[in-house]
Amino acid sequence: MDNELLDITDEHGNLTGKTCLKSEAHKYGYFHATVHIWLYTSNKKIVLQKRALTKKVFPGLWDISVAGHIGAGEKIISAALREIKEEIGFDLTEENLFKIGTRKHQVHHDNGIIDNEFHHVFIAELNVPLQNLTIQESEVAALKLFDLHILLNTKKHENVLLPQFHDYYSSVYTSIIKKLENTYIY
Repeated sequence: MDNELLDITDEHGNLTGKTCLKSEAHKYGYFHATVHIWLYTSNKKIVLQKRALTKKVFPGLWDISVAGHIGAGEKIISAALREIKEEIGFDLTEENLFKIGTRKHQVHHDNGIIDNEFHHVFIAELNVPLQNLTIQESEVAALKLFDLHILLNTKKHENVLLPQFHDYYSSVYTSIIKKLENTYIY
């Protein structure tokens, strides 16, 4: 059942004042906003989630720690915090979530889904043991810690991230390293 209402944006990410169901956005290629949250640890690990096998795109892929759509009228930061809580049961505060950019993403999938999205990208430190997290089984099949360098070596690991987005992952890697070294200015 598709009851997720989204704000439609223009090709530059500006709100148009129109809304639609998520299924309509993906059917007609309307631009809309999402959140990506990359969780890392102080010892240079990255949390990846294995997408549920029931997902319409990239089922079973080890992917972004947490990702989701921003609901109509919802603030970006609120959507990020909500998705983190829903998908992995992790309570995070706004002060511990750092936005590192916005990424325009356009992909036409073989199943007909047209992803025209603006990803609002965040990083945050995971400060609890991985086993303390609770996955939303309809979205997430598993969680696992990988060495942070996996963001730079996607071609070496089958079914872990997508090599065509190497530049994106590299920028996330750089932001996390800067944050760990306390050299990142927000």
